[in-house]
Amino acid sequence: MVLSVSHGLIICVQSGGIAGGIEICITFPTEYVKTQLQLDEKANPPRYRGIADCVKQTVQGHGVKGLYRGLSSLLYGSIPKAAVRFGMFEFLSNHMRDAAGKLDSKRSLLCGLGAGVAEAVVVVCPMETVKVKFIHDQCSPNPKYRGFFHGVREIVREQGIKGTYQGLTATVLKQGSNQAIRFYVMTSLRNWYRGDNPNKPMNPLITGVFGAVAGAASVFGNTPLDVVKTRMQGLEAHKYKSTYDYNDGYFLLPRLGRVCLDVAIVFIIYDEVVKVLNKVWKTD
Repeated sequence: MVLSVSHGLIICVQSGGIAGGIEICITFPTEYVKTQLQLDEKANPPRYRGIADCVKQTVQGHGVKGLYRGLSSLLYGSIPKAAVRFGMFEFLSNHMRDAAGKLDSKRSLLCGLGAGVAEAVVVVCPMETVKVKFIHDQCSPNPKYRGFFHGVREIVREQGIKGTYQGLTATVLKQGSNQAIRFYVMTSLRNWYRGDNPNKPMNPLITGVFGAVAGAASVFGNTPLDVVKTRMQGLEAHKYKSTYDYNDGYFLLPRLGRVCLDVAIVFIIYDEVVKVLNKVWKTD
């Protein structure tokens, strides 16, 4: 069935939002550990000896629920983030497909770049700033944020709206390169798998494997930008004058595991939700 552009765009926005919400609930503990280790790298002496020690100390001090500190801020943002990402990618790709309706790898890279920049400005930067501050706050002897809305209110009261847009340049660079790489790799793998049959179905397992590869490619491509962004959004962000005021190392493994799982899950859920919505919401 050939869908109208507007119908297809709405389907993509809805599917992206649903996929984003489910994915972050599954993978948030890995995001928590990654963020803690990035922030801890500046400590002297470091508080954590690695991934396992971070998990151990967090559970001992705050219970299993401690691994979910900051989830609310990310969950509130993950739904619109994924909706903007997939909606913008669909919008741009509709204008860049060839006469046969196929999107080649190079054009998918540009569409992914546009989708990443859009989600960074509209959703990701304020959401990530609040999330990082929440997680960093838990390291303090006397945490001052009592919840999502209290935390946002305190951040805005102390720093104004700009307090939720710390590290905007780094976030735009990170998200733009992230989605450019991921959609480029994903589109390349899909086109290779389908060959001369663009309608060849893809089962969730294949989609997940391709998604994990795309996620890994983005990690190796822009982890330094992710670390810069995290540092500039933490409680000690005042120590950094700009995106370029940074010369530390970074932790690759925590982000690699989190992102591969993240991208694999979100593409699987997205594709399956699209299939369901296309069946229940038909147009002529």
